[in-house]
Amino acid sequence: MNKEKKTTQYEFTEEEPALVEEPFLALETLNLDPSKRYTYADYLTWWDDKRRELINGFIHLMSAPNELHARLSQTINWFLLFFVRQRKGKCRIYHAPFDVRLPKNDEKDDDKIYNVVQPDLCVICDLSKIDKRGCVGAPDLIVEVLSPSTLKKDWNEKFNLYEEAGVREYWIVDPKAKIVHIFLLQPDGKYDTGTIYKCSQKAPVHIFEGLEIDLKELFEE
Repeated sequence: MNKEKKTTQYEFTEEEPALVEEPFLALETLNLDPSKRYTYADYLTWWDDKRRELINGFIHLMSAPNELHARLSQTINWFLLFFVRQRKGKCRIYHAPFDVRLPKNDEKDDDKIYNVVQPDLCVICDLSKIDKRGCVGAPDLIVEVLSPSTLKKDWNEKFNLYEEAGVREYWIVDPKAKIVHIFLLQPDGKYDTGTIYKCSQKAPVHIFEGLEIDLKELFEE
């Protein structure tokens, strides 16, 4: 029976403000059909310079981040990496482009995987999930920094995908509003309603006890 996908409580209208400017991308590489579902096996054959994600088998082209997007991602990465190294932890932190395969029903063969994403940041503590091509299985933490080209995808398709895959903690960073939304996976396999942390606050990284990220420092110009 097909599981009905939910939409978060955040609705989008034509008045939704743009966050940062990015170029529009058209799907015109390798004569790929945007209406066709592809697998990770197909994905591995696309040897060009385009960055793509597969969500439920459908192609999503990606653009290079602008300066603000890159700076926020880099700063969060620094906080996470410093904390892990200081405590000699075994978790690994990766930033995009880094392929994360999210198989369903433990179908880990390349031709059975329909979800391949490149989160802005991810933390993986189960090192058995890491192989030479990236990660297969749910990271413990995923961070996505919003931009106009990824706004609805991060809030909807990826929200549902990460929830279903079992990502324990999902951060959505809003550069325009200077806030961070944090969603935590509950025992029933669903995310909670989320907590908003403003620029004047410190956001706790729940997978790492004792780590808080000062959002004033994160969003400072």
